[in-house]
Amino acid sequence: MRVLPKLINAFWTLFGVVTVIFFLFTVLPGDPAQMMMDQQENSVQLNALKKKFGFDLPIAKQYALYLNDLSPVSIHSSQGEDFSYYSKEKYGGIVLFSTTAYQLVIKKPYLRTSYQKRGKTVGTIIGEALPNTFVLALASICIAIALGIGLGIVATLYKDRWQDRLLQFFSTLGMSVPSFFSAILFSWLFGYVWHQYTGLNMTGSLYEVDDFGEYRALNLKNLILPAFVLGIRPLAIIIQLMRSSLLEVLSQDYIRTAKAKGLSMAAIISRHALKNALNPVVTAVSGWFASLLAGAVFVEYIFGWKGLGKEIVDALNTLDIPVIMGAVTTIASLFIAINIFVDYLYTLLDPQIK
Repeated sequence: MRVLPKLINAFWTLFGVVTVIFFLFTVLPGDPAQMMMDQQENSVQLNALKKKFGFDLPIAKQYALYLNDLSPVSIHSSQGEDFSYYSKEKYGGIVLFSTTAYQLVIKKPYLRTSYQKRGKTVGTIIGEALPNTFVLALASICIAIALGIGLGIVATLYKDRWQDRLLQFFSTLGMSVPSFFSAILFSWLFGYVWHQYTGLNMTGSLYEVDDFGEYRALNLKNLILPAFVLGIRPLAIIIQLMRSSLLEVLSQDYIRTAKAKGLSMAAIISRHALKNALNPVVTAVSGWFASLLAGAVFVEYIFGWKGLGKEIVDALNTLDIPVIMGAVTTIASLFIAINIFVDYLYTLLDPQIK
């Protein structure tokens, strides 16, 4: 796999995403300075806030400043008239090159500061929410992989029998039902109606905080329902893909040779067929894992899971534009990174791809 062309394509893709979301949210109606003041009418403070964050600047200059903040290598003024709202003194950084007027600084990408959560950077907000979303997505995809591959093999072994038809019916149903409907249904049934039997809650996050906000307790029980609901659709797709891919592999000549040698079906599948049948499954898993990170919005909101999806919904409700833009940029970066990793994984499964 050629790494450099992949990285160049990844850069331009991310650059396009950043450009689109910047101009999309910049042209939205409403005054961002007024949003930060909670709609308070104070012309002096309003003008000061506009000047501080550059809301009074032309769009092109705001765009250049935003790119300067996001870039890991950025330009700053040595005279205090900064080109960026990132503060090297406050957030750290390493000076690569310096003159009497300018500094070239290497730093972490700066996603600005939340409008509503005063003094809290978007990077901090995403850093607190993303691990919860990652845990939820990882648990969901693990459930989907384990059950999907196993049930796909069962459907293959019992092709055209009642077991196969039943699995086909449930996989079709799983692909058809929207996640928000499944979330409401499972939350109501298992968290309310059957709560005395399941012991599960309708809502809850990975950590539970006491009334004073001083003690956090890990509660993995709250992970069960949202992880299963989020994993229903990828589970259904993996069953279908595993069945069709395995049936195709089992029709190959080398499989017939293995059967002629007297190998059992279990040995043929585990030793010869399974690895070759996993390529389309890997494609689906990679795409769905990235999608789960981005698409857990409704599931997180319904179950009260404190992840990135819930932060996005809350930010949309309060028009906290920097949080929305930062979350979208983070999700796009994760998509790109996962796709590059999967391309590398293909070469491990099938060396001919090189």
